[in-house]
Amino acid sequence: MGGTSSKLPKDLLSEYQELTFLTKQEILMAHKIFSELQDRENGLYSSRVSMEKILTLPELKSNPFRKRICHVFSTSDMKDGSLSFEDFLDLLSAFSDSATLEIKSHYAFRIFDFDDDGTLDARDLEKLVNSLTGETDDTRLTGEEMRQLISNILEESDIDKDGTVNLSEFQHVISRSPDFVSSFKIVL
Repeated sequence: MGGTSSKLPKDLLSEYQELTFLTKQEILMAHKIFSELQDRENGLYSSRVSMEKILTLPELKSNPFRKRICHVFSTSDMKDGSLSFEDFLDLLSAFSDSATLEIKSHYAFRIFDFDDDGTLDARDLEKLVNSLTGETDDTRLTGEEMRQLISNILEESDIDKDGTVNLSEFQHVISRSPDFVSSFKIVL
C-alpha cells in the first residue's frame, strides 16, 4: 500500500492544491513520477531532477521547446534546467487544463523569450519559428521567407511599433487565439 505517493504529507498536499491548478490526484501522480526520476545515492533521494531526466518524460520528449520549458521553470542557482518537486508542480500547473489564459500566456511568453530579456525580438521569433518548423534543410525557411514572416508577426503583434513584442502585446494576440488554451497543456 505504501507507494512513493504516500510519502507526501497531507499538509503539503493541501498546500500544493491551494497553490496550483492541480487536483489531489494530479499532485500525487506528479509526486510518483518525480520520485521515479530522482537519483538515489546512499538510499537518499536528490532534491532536484536533472533536465536530462525530465526530458525523458513522454509528455516532453517530442516538445520542440522542452529545454526552454525546463529552463523557465527551474529555480536552480546553477541555471542547469534541473527541477525541484515544486518546480515540477509549477510546470504541470501552468500546462494544466485548469490554468488561466493569463498564466498560460505568461509562461508561453517566457518560453519563447529565448534570451530572457522580457521581449520577443527578431532573434527570438526566428528561434521560435525554427523550433516549430525544424532546422533541417528540408524544413528551414529561406532568409527571405524568415524576414517576411518575422515582419508579418511584428506588423500584427507589435502594437507600440518598437520592433519587439512585449508581454502585454503577446497576451493581446493570444487572447484572439481560441485554440491556445487547449493546445498549451501537458497531461500526465
